[in-house]
Amino acid sequence: MSSVNEDYITSYIRDITPERTEQLKILEDYARENNVPIIEPEVGQLIKVLLKLHKPREILEVGTAIGYSALLMAESLEGDWSITTMERNPQMIARARENFMESGLEDRIRIIEGDARETFPHLTKEYDFIFLDAAKGQYMEFLGYAKNLLRPGGLIVSDNVLYKGMVASDDLVVRRKRTIVNRLREFLEYINNMQGYTSSVLPLGDGVALTYKEENLI
Repeated sequence: MSSVNEDYITSYIRDITPERTEQLKILEDYARENNVPIIEPEVGQLIKVLLKLHKPREILEVGTAIGYSALLMAESLEGDWSITTMERNPQMIARARENFMESGLEDRIRIIEGDARETFPHLTKEYDFIFLDAAKGQYMEFLGYAKNLLRPGGLIVSDNVLYKGMVASDDLVVRRKRTIVNRLREFLEYINNMQGYTSSVLPLGDGVALTYKEENLI
């Protein structure tokens, strides 16, 4: 079970989490069968609550995969909204496009193809809500771009920030993951000390960080 919590806690939370729509359940099955990483059910439920509270109109996602997160977010949005999502894997892009078309949301969800390290710097649009769920070792770099695109009062949500618990304990660190763990520790230290921002790290799923940009910050 992929979670930084005890299995019995995670199981209980997932048992009481409302079932997803039929399409999302199909995508969950596909992800499980094809080893495609998607957000955990409890993280998805947190994002839905945040979106209903925040009511963003413009959303940016870094890491589309098969489009699961984008479709889950779309379910919680109302009125005039759009999602821009970035993905570098051609197979994932093709699958995500199919899923967006099946949902009739191809006009609302736009995919930017290519490595986020190359496409992110060229974005100029401002966003109310940014979801980071791509290469974990690049979060610090992504944050630099995200901060410039986030409107005051906006929110950045970063997934997998505790990385199977390794970020919190050296005893759990796998040698080949040491660089990623160190970079995530740097990232979490940084966001918790940024002037003009308020952050919180939650032991939910594989670890989620929320970063709020103060209203009076330009």
